[in-house]
Amino acid sequence: MAQYAIGDIQGCYQAFLALLARIEFDPEQDRLWLVGDLINRGSGSLEVLRWCYAHQSSIHVVLGNHDLHALVVAAGFVNAHKGDTLDGLLAAPDKDDLLNWLRHQALAYHAEVAPGQAYLMVHAGLLPDWTLAQTLAYAAEVEAALQGPKHLEFLAHMYGNLPNRWQANLTGIDRLRVITNALTRLRVCTLDGEMEFQFKGELADVPAPYRPWFSLKNRATQGIPVIFGHWSALGLQQQGDVYALDTGCLWGGQLTAMNLQTKAISQVPSDPRDNPKRLKL
Repeated sequence: MAQYAIGDIQGCYQAFLALLARIEFDPEQDRLWLVGDLINRGSGSLEVLRWCYAHQSSIHVVLGNHDLHALVVAAGFVNAHKGDTLDGLLAAPDKDDLLNWLRHQALAYHAEVAPGQAYLMVHAGLLPDWTLAQTLAYAAEVEAALQGPKHLEFLAHMYGNLPNRWQANLTGIDRLRVITNALTRLRVCTLDGEMEFQFKGELADVPAPYRPWFSLKNRATQGIPVIFGHWSALGLQQQGDVYALDTGCLWGGQLTAMNLQTKAISQVPSDPRDNPKRLKL
């Protein structure tokens, strides 16, 4: 059985199909780890989500900020943003089944792919103080809120940049928001874990005193292989215990898969059919 991690798909269904063909993915035998942002911005959000729903026994998913955004929009708490491509999904007859399945996905996933070889997968990042066990426990708190009977209350108050640092004594929505923001939005933070959410640029341009979350010397998860996406300007990274797989397919880059057993990389170029602006020309 081969296991692959795939970077942010963001509704790029044609590129996704091409990448599955490139790696000769067999859903009966193989497994996919999907780093979140399955949907939104590309023209095939509905098709991607339907594929994932149909193959749910063959995939492991963590939620990204765009996936959570779709849940908030569907619940009517915010309007769709300019550039969102959720209309087809929200009008689909199977919308409720698809969104209910999406709501029940994880925010962090950790498993072995071979004896002695394990990975932690999140969409965006990890705060420096968090150990592996804490990360999974904190993610489970948000998962319980998302999957429980009061999930609409959580979604209604999920958005916000504050609090912008973790404190173990946080409670209620403040606690859940910090956890959610770290796992689905984080790119840079300070040594003591103060998060900044506006920066989306390249490594050389990270503003002081912030640093990429994975480069902090005091990160408690050092030595644990971490797979993530979210930061398209970062590009493909395989350094030490860090594997960044968002290679900007939506923006004309590539869609990337990494074989988790061998770490070999497979890529396909973006497909113009996945770009809603190109489809309107």
